[in-house]
Amino acid sequence: MIEVLVVDDDTRVARVNAAYVAKVPGFRVTGEAHIAADALRLLETLPRVDLVLMDHYLPDGTGLAVVEEMRRRGQQTDVIMVTAARDVATVQAAMRQGALQYLVKPFAFAGLRVRLEAYAELRRALDGGGEAEQAEVDRMFGALSAPSEPGLPKGHSPTTAELVRQCLIRAEGSLSAQEIAERTGVSRQTAQRYLKLLERTGRARLTLRYGDAGRPEHRYEWATRG
Repeated sequence: MIEVLVVDDDTRVARVNAAYVAKVPGFRVTGEAHIAADALRLLETLPRVDLVLMDHYLPDGTGLAVVEEMRRRGQQTDVIMVTAARDVATVQAAMRQGALQYLVKPFAFAGLRVRLEAYAELRRALDGGGEAEQAEVDRMFGALSAPSEPGLPKGHSPTTAELVRQCLIRAEGSLSAQEIAERTGVSRQTAQRYLKLLERTGRARLTLRYGDAGRPEHRYEWATRG
């Protein structure tokens, strides 16, 4: 099992992230921390931590400061940043300090799952030790590059998928399939099919709007909106 420490200042978000981790085969949450000091303490006292899901904004410091202190102490535990910080300077600093992935909040389960699976693939590639030929090196680095957009199933058009995606990104709020259809020029059924695909793959967030009577209206919003 890959032992994961979840660090987030919001206890509710930490519980959600921990639940997400527990749903991915091969991963187990070994602890939670909500401040930088507790994160560093747990890294010293827990029997084993393979991976840290690190928030950046913490009450007593930043996630990057925690990573810097970890490295100063000689702790080479792997880190995936999971944070609302999206400024380029923070992303660049995370890269320089060795963060393997950077996941911007808010995100759906699929967004975290694909990165955890990529991390597990990297660990499998490294387990053999020894020397690596170029092809093996390429495979190791490729394992870190979890695709941002999963491949389209058979029968789906990349052009239509991009139309629906851009419509959601540009929208100021959630949209129904009918509204997407009107804005893109596709049929309502087609819009619904692509929206369901985006929701299944974690790119769109589904909410239900209840009216006075009848079935609730399905509404979709781009999942990585800040």
